[in-house]
Amino acid sequence: MDTLHRIDYRTPHIKAYRPAILSLIAGLSTLLAACAELPTQHTANDIKHIIVIYAENRSFDNLYGLFPGANGIHQAKPEQYTQLDHDGKAFVHLPPIWASKANKTPTIDANLPNRPFQIDSPPLNLPLSVRSRDLVHRYYQNIEQHAGGMNNRFAAISDAGGLVMGYYDGSKLPLWQWAKDYVLADNFFMGAFGGSYLNHQWLICACTPQDAPDSKAPRAQLDPQGLLKRQPGSPRSAMQGAPVFFDGVLTPDGYSVNTQQPPYQPSGIPPAVGGDPRFADANAEHQPLAPQTTQTIGDTLTAKGISWAWYAGAWSLALIDGMQAPDIKRSIIYTNQQGTHNFQAHHQPFNYYARFAPGEPDRELHLKDGDEFLAAITAGTLPQVAFYKPSGDLNEHPGYTDVLSGDQHIHSLLERIRQSPQWPNIAVIVTYDENGGFWDHVAPPKGDRWGPGTRIPAIIVSPFAKRGFIDHSAYDTTSIIKFITRRFGLAALPGVRANAGDLMNAFDFKQSR
Repeated sequence: MDTLHRIDYRTPHIKAYRPAILSLIAGLSTLLAACAELPTQHTANDIKHIIVIYAENRSFDNLYGLFPGANGIHQAKPEQYTQLDHDGKAFVHLPPIWASKANKTPTIDANLPNRPFQIDSPPLNLPLSVRSRDLVHRYYQNIEQHAGGMNNRFAAISDAGGLVMGYYDGSKLPLWQWAKDYVLADNFFMGAFGGSYLNHQWLICACTPQDAPDSKAPRAQLDPQGLLKRQPGSPRSAMQGAPVFFDGVLTPDGYSVNTQQPPYQPSGIPPAVGGDPRFADANAEHQPLAPQTTQTIGDTLTAKGISWAWYAGAWSLALIDGMQAPDIKRSIIYTNQQGTHNFQAHHQPFNYYARFAPGEPDRELHLKDGDEFLAAITAGTLPQVAFYKPSGDLNEHPGYTDVLSGDQHIHSLLERIRQSPQWPNIAVIVTYDENGGFWDHVAPPKGDRWGPGTRIPAIIVSPFAKRGFIDHSAYDTTSIIKFITRRFGLAALPGVRANAGDLMNAFDFKQSR
C-alpha cells in the first residue's frame, strides 16, 4: 500500500491510469479490513455448552424409517424383516396385536403381512397423536429378539404381537425438520439391551448396576442357551398368545437389568418408617436397588470443575410427594399450573447413587426441576453440561403418551434454545433411551454382555453441526459420554465402548455460522 501511495501521478503515462489505481487502492483497503474481521478458526472448544434431551422408547425405523437418504425401511431385505415363530418357521402373517390390560386395549387381529407396516395407515390407522399400547422392552427379551443379529424374533417374543413391526410416517413430526436442517445419525444404537431403567444408567455411567448380595429381588432363570426359560403352559406359537417367562429384575449373578426403584425418594415405593433408605416392603418384586457407588459422568465433570445438572420434568412435585407419611399411597401423576405430569422415578438415574442421596450437597447442586431448565435457557444461565428428562406425558413412551405431544415439546425446547443467548456455543443431542420393544432392521454392532441394543434415532443440533447431513458413523449411547469427555478433557469411564464414535463427525468447525 505504501508503494502505491508513493506513485507520482503527474507522470504522463501514469496519469491516465490514476482513477483505476485509486480504485484498486480503495478495493484493497476494504478487503484487508474485511479480512481483519474474519473469525478465527473454530474448534470443538468453541462448544461451551452440551445439552442432552432424552426421550423414550422408539426405534429408528419406527419414527425415521422413511427419512430420505437414511438407512431406512426401504433398505430392509426380506431376511431382515421376515419374522419367525418359536419353531423357527416364518409366520404366514404377523401375530395379532395382543390386548394390554394395563392400557385397556383390545386384541386386534388384522392379518397383517409378515413385514413392516405403517401404524398411521389402514388397517390400524392410529395417528401420531394417539397413543398405542405399550410393548415389552426388557433385557433378555431384547437379546432374544435380535437373534444374533437377524432381528427376526421381535414378533415372537413381544407381548404386543405384530405391533412390534409398526412404523409411522415421521415426516409429520416437527423434529423431522430439525433432522433435515441439521444432523440425523442413522447408525446410533441404545447402550444396553432392554428397557429405560438400564439405558438411563448407561447414559450416565456406561455400566450395569449390581444389587446387594442379600437382595430379595427376583432373578431371571435361563436355559442352557442363556435365554429365558418358558413357564409351563407358555404358548407353543406366538399366534396363540405372548410367551410367558421365568423372568426377574436381576441376572442370575446379581446384576440389575430390569426396572428397580431408586433407594431414595422420589421412588415408586413408599419410604419406611424411620427413614430406612432400603424401605419396608414385604414384596420382593418391589425391593429397591441398593445405593450405587460406581463412578458416573457426574463425578468426572465435578472432578474437572465443569458445571452440570440433571433436569427432570415434575421433579419438584415428586419430591414433595416423597416426603409424605409412609402410609400414604404414592402417585406418579401430578398437577400444577403447567398441567398434568406423569413422573417416572426409574428415569432418574442419579437418584440411585449414594453421592446424590438426600442431604448430600451434590443432590441440591445437580438434580433440578424441568422448570429450572426452561428458565436457564431463557436467561442464558445453562451449566456447561445439561441433561433434560421430559415427564412421562411428554416423552413419547407408548402406553402412557403419544408420539406427537412429546415431539412438539422437544421442538419447542429447540426453538427456545435457538433463541437463547448461549445458542452460538451450544451443541444439543436429542435421542431416545431405547427402542420400546419396536423392531428395527439394522443389527447392533458387536459389543459386550450388556449391548449395544436396537438402533434408535439421534439428532444433533448446533451452530457447529453440519447442515442437512445424515451421519452414518457407528454410535451408541456411550458416544454421548465420549463426546462430553473429549470436549472437557475428563477422565474416561471404563464402560464406554472403544468402537463407538464420539459424535465429532456431526460437526464442521470450518463452516460459516
